[in-house]
Amino acid sequence: MLGQLKLLKLKFWLRQATNIPLFFFLVLPASTNYQLRDYGFGSGGGDDAQSANYATLQISGEPGSFSLVASANNQFGSGLIFTNQAAVQAPTLANDANYYNKLKLTLVPGSDASDTAYAIAISTDDFATTNYVQSDNTVGATLGEEDWQTYAAWGGPSGFFVLGLASNTTYKVKVKARQGDFTETGWGPTASAATVDPQFTLDIDVAATDTETSPPYLITFTEITPGTVATSVERVWVDISTNAASGAVVSIKGQNGALTSTKTGESLASSTADLASVSSGFGLQGISVTQASGGPLAIKNAYNQGGDNVGQIATAFADVFDSGSAALTAGRGSFVLKAKASVITAPAADYTESLVISAFGIF
Repeated sequence: MLGQLKLLKLKFWLRQATNIPLFFFLVLPASTNYQLRDYGFGSGGGDDAQSANYATLQISGEPGSFSLVASANNQFGSGLIFTNQAAVQAPTLANDANYYNKLKLTLVPGSDASDTAYAIAISTDDFATTNYVQSDNTVGATLGEEDWQTYAAWGGPSGFFVLGLASNTTYKVKVKARQGDFTETGWGPTASAATVDPQFTLDIDVAATDTETSPPYLITFTEITPGTVATSVERVWVDISTNAASGAVVSIKGQNGALTSTKTGESLASSTADLASVSSGFGLQGISVTQASGGPLAIKNAYNQGGDNVGQIATAFADVFDSGSAALTAGRGSFVLKAKASVITAPAADYTESLVISAFGIF
């Protein structure tokens, strides 16, 4: 059956003036059910040249489909083949939380259909060397068929993290797209962002109120009366910040695991207990946790029972605070010491214990 091609109508309007502007309005060929959105006039073409692995789409007599004009975010080209290609725009690449081993990448699909697939190239040397984001969000040297994914599979508007990156390094990314045969684009405009170095800070203050102090640090009891639970005058405040992907932990240990008197040779052994229910003892109780972001910082269960309950201060490190396997900014936790002497505990003014606080990030 022969098809009929309607003539392209050109309408123009002239305005009387010294300089006469000329406006063209294009009416695309259409019928009741169809509209020809893209077409070209040439001397020939075809789509029947193919082998077991390749196929070509040809058109002659018009400019090639290579990119003619480019900006930071868009590319423009000529020719029918170019208009059949999927659109490709610059993605966004960001480091909004001091990441040292990953960056957030979000594609910009524009008006592409939902089944459009995208491939992502990544480089640390302005694409003198090119790697590719893999389907599992890591970086690899080859681009496999499985690494072409839809906008939704690449995280949609929420984006995704490119994983396993080097610290303190600037990365550039660019995207190409395709939607069916003969639609694959060239690589689009680039976006860049940088990772940072791993970071970890720790500070300790000892004070009755939330204030900054300097060493040497001393924690005191006003008096430990036999049969009565006493609480230290000061709190120990621990400040911690880290970009460690798996968070931070604060641990504590004692030199003796007890309040010990050199004068009497006696001691108040530390244990996990309700001091109100035992004859004597000594231990630590978590009081507060805050943070600016991340975490959250939390008191470990053994030290978070309230009342006169305490956790043991042993001679081996035990975890007191952690950030829940997440990076943490401006975390601050505090704890007190509690002690109880029995009626047969020899009195003395030199019951002491030396505490060691350790903190580390899980990078």
